[in-house]
Amino acid sequence: MRADPSAFGLYDAACAADERLAGVLGSLAAEGEESTDSLLARLIHEVGGDGGTLADAAVRRGLATAVRNLRNEHPELEQDMTTGAARGGLASDMLCTLYRFFFAGLVAEFLRSVVAEHLKLAVPLLVLDVENTIADRVAEKVLEVVPNPCEHAAETTGPRPDQEPTLPSIAASLVPEAVAHALGLTTTKEGAQT
Repeated sequence: MRADPSAFGLYDAACAADERLAGVLGSLAAEGEESTDSLLARLIHEVGGDGGTLADAAVRRGLATAVRNLRNEHPELEQDMTTGAARGGLASDMLCTLYRFFFAGLVAEFLRSVVAEHLKLAVPLLVLDVENTIADRVAEKVLEVVPNPCEHAAETTGPRPDQEPTLPSIAASLVPEAVAHALGLTTTKEGAQT
């Protein structure tokens, strides 16, 4: 990927999906869903696209992973959705968590597919353990380097509160940086590469 960022089509697919996700954050902040299943269906429809490449499939599986991890991180989410408390919109911290988990899920799912394909040919008995171990470790690293839109929102102050950028606009402005960090195409502030 560092030698050719267009390899596998992952960079372009991630940028396009992240742009769409940033747009959906605004509508999710205004109007939530009835369940995490309906949230996932909405994200797959509005963000996942209908492409048939390995990268497109990783985007959709990454969304599923992000929703699952969001539910684990915020166990109150399902109850809030069921009781209607979340229908008025999801909280900013949940949206930012979803945004970051999407990148971790995207990269992990892409790696699971690629590693599984290559290992099936070389050492068929190791596939399940190795693909999950590698992908899970990489996902943890991705979470460390992907920028958090909520932190950027807290740092961004305008002359007047009504002129401050919204969470979706901040998330959209972070697309190039977030994708580059998630895919290991840039170095972090500390100088380490993902």
